[in-house]
Amino acid sequence: MANDTYQPVPHDAAFREQLLSNPAVKADYDANITTYAILDEILSARREAGLTQAQVAERMGTKASAVARLESALVSGKHSPSIDTLRKYAAAVGKKLEVHLV
Repeated sequence: MANDTYQPVPHDAAFREQLLSNPAVKADYDANITTYAILDEILSARREAGLTQAQVAERMGTKASAVARLESALVSGKHSPSIDTLRKYAAAVGKKLEVHLV
């Protein structure tokens, strides 16, 4: 089948708007917006530092699987990382943790 090639989905503003036009997706997104923002922050910090999960884990004194669980836990909602864990992660990627209530 010649048309069975992988077609990546662009994750741009238009795609985001398309997804959020679905009321169920929008409701879920709105309910979890803080979690998504935190995940975006930690993933961006790791990318900015140019580190792999294994390198972050080494700097935190843990295993790569623990860092993978930390990053995925924010999406799954199965576990909320402690402030201390987030502080260690931040230090490992050359950042500091700040928490603000608004």
